[in-house]
Amino acid sequence: MKPLPWKKLSPAARTAALQRPAQAAQPAVAAAVRAIVAAVRREGDAALRRLTKKFDGVTLRSLRVTEAEFAAAESALGRADKAALRTAYLNLHTFHAAQRFHDLRIETSPGIVCEKTARPIGRVGLYVPGGSAPLPSTALMLGVPSQLAHNPGRVLCTPPDKTGAINPWILCAARLCGITAVYKLGGAQAIAAMAYGTASVPKCDKLFGPGNAFVTEAKLQVSRDAAGAAFDLPAGPSEVLVIADNRANPAFVAADLLSQAEHGPDSQVVLVAFSKKFAARVQAALATQLATLPRAAIARRALERSRIFLAASRDEAVEIANRYAPEHLILQVARPRGLLADITTAGSVFLGDLTPESLGDYASGTNHVLPTYGWARACSGLGLSDFQRTMTVQTAGPAGLQKLGPVVERLALAEGLAAHQRAVKIRLDLLAAGRASRPRRAVSNNGSS
Repeated sequence: MKPLPWKKLSPAARTAALQRPAQAAQPAVAAAVRAIVAAVRREGDAALRRLTKKFDGVTLRSLRVTEAEFAAAESALGRADKAALRTAYLNLHTFHAAQRFHDLRIETSPGIVCEKTARPIGRVGLYVPGGSAPLPSTALMLGVPSQLAHNPGRVLCTPPDKTGAINPWILCAARLCGITAVYKLGGAQAIAAMAYGTASVPKCDKLFGPGNAFVTEAKLQVSRDAAGAAFDLPAGPSEVLVIADNRANPAFVAADLLSQAEHGPDSQVVLVAFSKKFAARVQAALATQLATLPRAAIARRALERSRIFLAASRDEAVEIANRYAPEHLILQVARPRGLLADITTAGSVFLGDLTPESLGDYASGTNHVLPTYGWARACSGLGLSDFQRTMTVQTAGPAGLQKLGPVVERLALAEGLAAHQRAVKIRLDLLAAGRASRPRRAVSNNGSS
């Protein structure tokens, strides 16, 4: 990665340098996904078994994980393993429980009361990647908020291995979150199954979870179909941007960059440094750490399309970060909280030398399902509210309608919507008639009625 001085780049060069790796295969992916979704809708479970054999290399007798398989997973993990999962679960539970919606009730004008209340989404579909790196952490990230939201139905899909088994860590994480409906399905076929339902897999109202290009494309396609399902947010290839000043530890910076580069060859990592000398120290640390990294080949491919920018000031560094809008933003600088005040677009931010992105990926309590590819400009990371929907409620009393009604009548007529105006007028007329015809009560000499 050759360092690029931000100040010397033209506006067009800056835009080009901040581009993510092109999704060149997008048309081909879209066509393949369209065929998979159509097959699942047409053939149901038969298509799921056929596609699982094709893509995962295994013939499944049952699509759903059995109680015996859950028990075997519990036995496969040691006490320390289970303790680690439980610690992560408790931290996630604490942070997401604090996000609970509090009902709102306010009188906007005398006699007019407006409310806002929350309800859980009926049935949610949770997708947990399992390919080259099974992600039990994702099972927790989706399972905890859905548990707190009290969604009546929760379905989890994750791909099986070559023996037809599910990673025991994933099953133990699911059980911690109270999820029992786990299916051995991956890829676009799992998304289609949860969106439309089959004989085995219940239809879901909203789908959650990250995945590869096929999973992401499938979520987009089913969300455009009224018979399909909504989805959480655009979550594609992983990315991180690190702002590191000259006092930062190059080994820390390199480790943070590699932690995202190892996800996949389409991941992107970006370093914003303040000197060529420091950038060179980070590159040397990258080379050292790559030499012993099990997924070095994957990380090297990701690094080929990554960037190093040289910023002349903290303001320039913030400008680069905000324009890039990273999924993960790490601030390894002196006084990182001072820099945070100017950050406007990032999925999740990690402050200081001792806060690696890995903490958020696993156990700090924040959610690791985050917007990528620049969607952090408009989207937020996953939270409890994503598993709920809110609705407004309003109530008008006689005095409230009599005061506000004429305003609504005038606005409705201004829009040429006479029926809207009439819906108010007939009520006002009835109230007026009732007031005029109501007999006056007799008053006694002592003033009591």
